[in-house]
Amino acid sequence: MRWLQAVEKLRGERRPAVLVTLVAVRGHAPRDAGAKMVVADGVTWDSIGGGNVEATAVSRARALLSSGDTTPVTFTVDLSDKAPVEHGVQCCGGEVTVLLEPLVVRPAVAIFGIGHVGLELARILARHDLDLHLVDARPHQLDAEVLAPLADADARVHVHHEAVLPELVLAELPPGTHVLVMTHDHAEDVALLDAALRAGHLGPVGLIGSSAKWSRFRSTLIADGHDPEAVDRIITPIGLPSLAGKDPATIAVSVAAALLQSFADEGAPAHGAAT
Repeated sequence: MRWLQAVEKLRGERRPAVLVTLVAVRGHAPRDAGAKMVVADGVTWDSIGGGNVEATAVSRARALLSSGDTTPVTFTVDLSDKAPVEHGVQCCGGEVTVLLEPLVVRPAVAIFGIGHVGLELARILARHDLDLHLVDARPHQLDAEVLAPLADADARVHVHHEAVLPELVLAELPPGTHVLVMTHDHAEDVALLDAALRAGHLGPVGLIGSSAKWSRFRSTLIADGHDPEAVDRIITPIGLPSLAGKDPATIAVSVAAALLQSFADEGAPAHGAAT
């Protein structure tokens, strides 16, 4: 697998990695400037030329992954038999400079219910570098015309067109996905919450609605066998409590702001390339 395919694979799996690039070459070297490879925990893809240079890059990349530091770093290696080495002599005679660029895991969000609030929320989240999953049992809510405002999205938008049973989509979502439940059907809402609690691989789950709605849902979920502590981890109401208003755009701003704050609290990086 080449390096670009590896980056795509890792983004889909939400795994951190380091992109390694030969940014400068002086004299003779195994590869030209621009050669790249990807380093993840326990595996690498592609090559920057092997030998001491590559082994040193892999070792330092994995140290970066272990530290959690997302700041790109460079180092220079002299390809001389007289130069100090970490992983064996390379005597090509040149010198290479290597860039280690952490590929950070971007957040993933799934909106179940692309109605008035859901669409406004999608429009806001689409302006951010994240994976955005849109799910609705009503096919017309996912028409190209409806989703036209997302055409120039910075986010990677995944539209789940065949979601006759939206709760089945939960199993397809990447680990740690933030789930927002706001469908047009309260029966569908509670089915989604039930499935989300059973899934085990998802991130926080949020529900739009009133306290009366939540009281009924909570009783139903507990009666269906869910642990009360697990049920009470569902976030409701969603959004910023201090931002009042029932207009869809206002609610969407509130929910988006709360989400962005939660990403920051989880340590989602503010810089670095993305996977």
